[in-house]
Amino acid sequence: MSEAPSRARTVFLGSGSFALPVLTALASAPEVSVVGVVTAPPRPAGRGGTVRRSPVAERADDLGLGPVLEPPRLRARPAIDEVLALDPALIVLADYGQIVPAALLDAPAHGALNLHPSLLPRHRGASPVPAAILAGDRQTGVTLMRMDERLDNGPIVAQVGVPLEGTETAPELEARLADEAARLLRATLADWLSGRLRARLQPEAGATMTKPLRREDGRLDPARTAADLTRRVRAYQPWPGTWAETIEGRLIVWRARPLTVAGPRAEPGRSGARADAGTGVEWAASSIRSDRGEDARALASAAGSVDGDAGPARRDAHAADGEPLGRFVPDGDGLAILVADGWLRLDEVQLGGSRRMTSAELRRGHPRLVGSRLGHPALP
Repeated sequence: MSEAPSRARTVFLGSGSFALPVLTALASAPEVSVVGVVTAPPRPAGRGGTVRRSPVAERADDLGLGPVLEPPRLRARPAIDEVLALDPALIVLADYGQIVPAALLDAPAHGALNLHPSLLPRHRGASPVPAAILAGDRQTGVTLMRMDERLDNGPIVAQVGVPLEGTETAPELEARLADEAARLLRATLADWLSGRLRARLQPEAGATMTKPLRREDGRLDPARTAADLTRRVRAYQPWPGTWAETIEGRLIVWRARPLTVAGPRAEPGRSGARADAGTGVEWAASSIRSDRGEDARALASAAGSVDGDAGPARRDAHAADGEPLGRFVPDGDGLAILVADGWLRLDEVQLGGSRRMTSAELRRGHPRLVGSRLGHPALP
């Protein structure tokens, strides 16, 4: 009777919520034995600044995995030595947040595998999920790749595509991709370890690079088109959020839709203005509804940009008909904001530290917003 193959000693690297289904799947995989977990160190969180461990550290405890290593800097020699002491035959990474040094990439016999939430080479880098939404992609997905020293450039082991409806927020899409990543790992792990599955070189054609998000990225710029701003509202959740300064304080926009112009500009709800179904986003760049074609060009630009930033449609302070951009106007019982090609209908908002509410509730509580404009004070 032949001896059963030994389980590959595996170290998992991960920190954020995207990594949780992957770690759970890895812990139950019969082909491996998780001998250690590496994650971000505890950090202050929330308004009270309570120090909390990473989601992965807490999940590892729940699964009975250990040791759990929390090095501030993985590239430091003591941290490298701690991981190497676990004698891994395989490293699996998802949503870790630090550069992995070559000494760890080269040590395991089966290499280091990374689960990245995009269809590489598109949307390499730090923010692939928001980038897919910002660019108006019709499809995204998950890539299982063998890591090398370059950022998200390693050979591709397997991929799975996920169609997009154009209504997803970043947290919703990330959760969906995390589940797909766990399934992809389960489906490929045995073949990878046995050598039946081989990686293929990642092409450079179609490659884009994303950048870490900044707080300023979330500032609502009325010089952009309504469709572009709608994508930003969905992409920048939960952070940095889509926000603007108003006469009543900082306003966060959680849900919004475009109101486009058909003919001469009219107030929302009157002749000439219409709300687009769903998000109002048309997938083909040439079919985006804009009387100047700017949103089509912006979407096409985003597809090949380094960070998925579509860029502003206009930079003057007024729309083509002389109306001041950024003005709050009545929209039924609620509010809309005048933007480059029409209006941005506000569906759900939050003012300062108050609760989330409809724009109708906001208007009733703060009627002087009607007719006022967005402000641009310096960030604190």
